[in-house]
Amino acid sequence: MLTELQCRAAKTADKALKLTDAQGLHLYVTTSGHKSWRYKYRFGGKERRIVFGPYPEISLRKAREMRDDARIELREGRDPGLEYKRRATRRAAGVEDDRRFRSVATRWHSLQEPQWKARHAQDVLGSLESEVFPAIGDLEISELRPAQIRELLEAVQSRGAIETAHRLRQRISAVFRFAIASGLADMDPAAAIGAALRPVVRGKQPALLKLEDARAFLRAFEAEPGHPTTNLASRLLALTAARPGTIQMAELREFEDLDGSEPIWRIPAEKMKLQRAQSELAEFEFVIPLARQAVETVKAAAMHAVSRKFLFPSARHSHRPITDNALNTAYRRAQGFAGRHVPHGWRATFSTIMNERAITLERPGDRAIIDLMLAHQPDGVESRYNRAAYMPRRRQLSQEWADLLMDGFAPAETLLDLPRR
Repeated sequence: MLTELQCRAAKTADKALKLTDAQGLHLYVTTSGHKSWRYKYRFGGKERRIVFGPYPEISLRKAREMRDDARIELREGRDPGLEYKRRATRRAAGVEDDRRFRSVATRWHSLQEPQWKARHAQDVLGSLESEVFPAIGDLEISELRPAQIRELLEAVQSRGAIETAHRLRQRISAVFRFAIASGLADMDPAAAIGAALRPVVRGKQPALLKLEDARAFLRAFEAEPGHPTTNLASRLLALTAARPGTIQMAELREFEDLDGSEPIWRIPAEKMKLQRAQSELAEFEFVIPLARQAVETVKAAAMHAVSRKFLFPSARHSHRPITDNALNTAYRRAQGFAGRHVPHGWRATFSTIMNERAITLERPGDRAIIDLMLAHQPDGVESRYNRAAYMPRRRQLSQEWADLLMDGFAPAETLLDLPRR
């Protein structure tokens, strides 16, 4: 085997020299004195060669590492010369050669982000950072196998997040398809894993539809040791009947007149459940009038979030919001209520209880307003959210709902002092 001293001392001659190292690697010296590392191998019954690059820019040690990588490619049935050419092409094009799953997934996300709504782009990256990267983020994407993907997805579904496991599988698979197209991987080990996961049972979201049950659930949930962010997000969700995704992505700058007589939450159109074309129009923003208890909750959350962008920041990544599964997971722990109520269920709870009151109290006009408060788009007409439609009555109904739900509950700021899960 060669030594660095022999490589440095190699002299020009009347004809080119080939100084052999081991296992196909040799240093080639031309008559002009140029030295380069070359690797000779056989693939498909034919002799082939890779020129690794010049010496001393590529040291003897580095050349051996490159040879060993090529031998691994051979053992796995791939032509190392083609893979080497792909990497050289990517470097020439300015593409990173970091083949860890984390880096490849981040590049895939950057390419997809311009065509996604901001909320969806945040959700995708957040789910990868919290669920996938800790398990496989630092592994080379070409070395990942189905068993590793299945293990991390089974860990997710084992805590009851079956739909999340399926969603993650789809996103992991999309990253692998990008890697295959980029010459970074040869197969998608996530492609067939869906069949090994528990099926998603579609249907109505579990919800408590009686006021006493809803109050009992909220009391039980808040009595459990919990993270302040999760408890405050849950309370604001219950008070506003907003969609969980808008709670997850809420920012303090969206809340107005918190110390005034008409506090509101102005949700930008891009955060609403809209078609992309609509989400880009300011007139599709949605305004929620805030009851006194909701204002207290927002202020308590702002105290806890300090100067972070999101009102309910992730405990792991403070610059990002809580994950879309944080409340789902926490709700499943509520003593005596597992499987009976989910975060999205507050919308059905609010709608059912308040519509029944409208009938009982002979206020039929409230039913259309309650529908509007849930941001439902009307059928058969041009669907546009009117920011000021029935606002005085919406504010009255919001306060009525908050008074019914929160009667006897401690102020929101007390949730800051609970021990954490």
